[in-house]
Amino acid sequence: MNSPRTTLYRDKHNAKLMGVCSGIADYTGVNALWVRLGFLVLLFTVAPILLPAYFIAGMLLSKKPPHLYVDKEEQQYWQRVRQSPKRTAREIRARFRDVDRRLAEVEHHYVSSNPRLTAEIERLR
Repeated sequence: MNSPRTTLYRDKHNAKLMGVCSGIADYTGVNALWVRLGFLVLLFTVAPILLPAYFIAGMLLSKKPPHLYVDKEEQQYWQRVRQSPKRTAREIRARFRDVDRRLAEVEHHYVSSNPRLTAEIERLR
C-alpha cells in the first residue's frame, strides 16, 4: 500500500493538458519540460501508441491533493524517498546521530556544571 506522498498523481497545478507529464516529473524529480520533450520525441519517432496511453493515464490517475503542494522542501524530500529510499534512510540516520551527539554534549555540559543536579541523579541511581 502506497503512502499518498509516494503515489503517482496527475499534477493539475503545473499541467499543460491533463497533467500526466507534470505528474511524472513531480514523481521523479525531473524538470517537467524534459519529460514533455521526451514524450514528444518518443511519440513522433518510436511509439505513436503513447498518445492513447497518455489519455488513458490522464483518466486513470487521480489528481494530486492540494495539501501536497504546500511545502517545497517536503516535496523534494519525498522525491528523494521515491528515487532512493535506502539513501534517504541513511541521511536521516546521520542527521539523528548528529542531533543525538549535540544533545549529549548539552546534557553533559549542564550536568557537569550543576553539582546539585549531579548529586540528585546519583541519588536516584
